[in-house]
Amino acid sequence: MNILIIEDEKPAAERISRLLKQIDNSSNIVAIIETVEEAINWLQNNALPDLILMDIHLDDGLCFEIFETIKIETPIIFTTAYNEYAIKAFKVNSVDYLLKPIEEEALKNAIDKFKTIHFTKPVDKVDFKNLFKEFSNQYKTRFLVKIGSRYKSIPLSEICYFYINERDTFIRCFNGRDYGVEYSLEQLQKLVDPDKFFRINRNYMVSIDAVDEMLSYSTSRLQLKLKNEEKSEAFVVSRDKVLEFKRWVDK
Repeated sequence: MNILIIEDEKPAAERISRLLKQIDNSSNIVAIIETVEEAINWLQNNALPDLILMDIHLDDGLCFEIFETIKIETPIIFTTAYNEYAIKAFKVNSVDYLLKPIEEEALKNAIDKFKTIHFTKPVDKVDFKNLFKEFSNQYKTRFLVKIGSRYKSIPLSEICYFYINERDTFIRCFNGRDYGVEYSLEQLQKLVDPDKFFRINRNYMVSIDAVDEMLSYSTSRLQLKLKNEEKSEAFVVSRDKVLEFKRWVDK
């Protein structure tokens, strides 16, 4: 089975290559490509592989630019750190959509799915609607944070809220500890379960488990009192989010 890997992060590409060999020792990695431009050139000048594993964010842009330039009929397994592109991915003959870090079991299931589709029915007959429903629910359940030279995994259940301070993003845990994370609040809105967290304003996204009280604030806003938090002046729900916030709390 000839496989092309399009991935701009060398450690990720090496891990995928290693896992592919462990899953199926007949796997032949024909090339590892890092950019949109290089991918277009390679696909135009080489025999198409049996399968492509493709990262979405590449060095020079999004992988979807490749499909705007050339037609690709080869089945594709997308790999990415974000789930926001799932719908778009399933419109371009995708057989699976894996969230990083790629686990061996998830990749094996994707390869098995590819083999079933490849040998039993054309890719355009795959039920993409159900596939998207399955993978769009893969929200993060923990965050890896760095503390000096050490690393710590923070379960989502321990997080009281996310917040911005001087353009950096932080986690505040129920125990009062703060940790920096390498995500913007916009990214975090897509990575965590929206039933569990709500962005109340530009700087704060709070956990439903953290909300202790809700108070009227001015004429049309709400002020929140969070568990284990003495301050409340920062936790004001933006005027345009009040109705949506009430519906969120009342689910």
